[in-house]
Parts: sequence; structure tokens; C-alpha cells
Amino acid sequence: MSNVTLFNPSQVPAFARNAALSETTLALAGGNAGQGVKRISIKGGVFRLVSGGKEIASIEDRHLDVIVVKAAPKVARIFYAGSYDKDAAASAPDCWSNDGEKPDPSARSKQCDTCAKCPQNIAGSGNGNSRACRYQQRLAVVLANNPEGDILQLTLPATSLFGKEEGDKRPLQAYARYLAAQTPPVNLDAIVTRMKFDTKAESPKLHFAPVRWLTDDEYGAVQEKGQTKEAERAVTMTAAAADGVSSPAPLAIEGKRPDVEEAPKKAAKAKAPVEDEDSEPEVRKAAPKGESVPAKKGKLKDIVADWDDE
Repeated sequence: MSNVTLFNPSQVPAFARNAALSETTLALAGGNAGQGVKRISIKGGVFRLVSGGKEIASIEDRHLDVIVVKAAPKVARIFYAGSYDKDAAASAPDCWSNDGEKPDPSARSKQCDTCAKCPQNIAGSGNGNSRACRYQQRLAVVLANNPEGDILQLTLPATSLFGKEEGDKRPLQAYARYLAAQTPPVNLDAIVTRMKFDTKAESPKLHFAPVRWLTDDEYGAVQEKGQTKEAERAVTMTAAAADGVSSPAPLAIEGKRPDVEEAPKKAAKAKAPVEDEDSEPEVRKAAPKGESVPAKKGKLKDIVADWDDE
């Protein structure tokens, strides 16, 4: 992780603070240098740091500790018309929605006026019984070992968002409800969160657990981070936009599409059912009256003690 935190803000000399990119740097790095958003990718079940569409670091650990500084208020949607191809050039999605209700005005190929009525939102339009248009949740996070460092975009697929908890294994929404049910309620921007890969899942899938409270200094830095333009960009930009891919041309070859881990895979004929990576959000399911979200009451230190660090 040393290469991820090489330029720690606490070690930057005074003359370099708040510096803009010089003409020399722009000439060598390209005109889009510094215009995108650094992000964490979970492609291939590995935590990777991506900047400008290029992987600049990765870690072998199966978990990563972060602090959530901001989250998009609604679950987004994203649709690619082409089939998945790891060798295809990077491209923006054909259609997407930041609020999960209507396509973004800048989408190059809107599929419908509303997401609810869209043919790409029908079960079976994607791989197996899944939807071709996928759910995503965008977060702005910082690394727990460097809370004053860069804000990183984290885009989570449906498998890491929805579903029920299994013991201490919780997808993001179940994790947030679990923290909110504590006494007193626990906010995500007040603690360190551990993201851990589900090693039994065929596609990259994360579970979440609390690690510890932030210190007073860490909490102050995180609150400031959450109010920045960088945090706002991280929760509103698609992964393609974060990588600096803009104004894309239509795919030139049928069946080609960019290498983005959240995009749909090419449908394949199989007798066994395909894992549905786009399960319906739990908020759309009607729960029986009187039913409440099960939650273990207690102090955060007791919650942390229950987590398996192996």
C-alpha cells in the first residue's frame, strides 16, 4: 500500500500545496490529466487503484479498510448495449441514470423515458434471469490509513448492495441498517469500514463490517472531505467518466464493449441457472406488517469484536 499513499498530504512541502497542474505536466501527461476521479476497482476480485483509466496499484489482501465520506442519495442504473469484451477499448455506457428513475440527459442512447418502464429493466433482458440495465451504488471513500489523502470513487454492483445478511456477512444496505439500529445509531462517516471479498461468489462481491471509531482528528478531516467538490464528483460520475472517457462514439464492432467490471456479460446458453447479479432492491419488496429489520443492539466495540479478521 506504500505506493498508494506515496504523496501523503501531511508530507507535501508548502510550495506544492494547492498547486494547479503546470503546462509542462499537462504537455507530458495529456490534456485530461487530473480531470478525472481516482477510483477503487474490484475487477477480478482484487482491490485496484485506478487513475485516468489506468491501474496504478493493487493489493493482494482480501480486505480493505476505508472510511465512507459521502454516498449517492439514490441507487444508479447503467446499461451497455454491447457484450462484454475484456479487449475492447474503454467507452461510456449507452444509457445510465443517477437517480434510478430517468435516464441521464447526456446518455448517448436512451432506452426509455423512465427506468421503471424500460425494456432493459425486465428480468431476462440480461444474462440468465437478470436485467440488462444494472444497479450501482457510488461512494466517495478515503483509505483508513490515510484519511487526509485522495478521495476515491467506489462503484458497487447489485451483489454487494442488496440481499440479506448471513451471520456477520452483510451487503452494503444491510450493513447500513445494522449500524443505524445500534444504540446510539452509528454513522458510516464516524467509523472505519472493512470491505471483504466473498470468496465463494463467482463474480466480485463484497461484505462490510465495522472496525473501529474514528479519532477526533480523523472525524474532522472526513467531515471536510464529504463537503468537497471531489466527493460530489465521485458519487455522480460514472466509472467511465471518472476514467476520463467522454463523448464516446458508437461501438464500431458488434459485440464489443469496454472492460468495466460492472457491465453485463455476454449471455450464454446453460442448463444450470445463472446467478442473478441484479436482484430486486429490498426497498421495493413489501414486508409483512409488524416485521422489523433484525439487528443486534450493543456498543460498537462489541460489534467490532464479533468480526472475523482472518
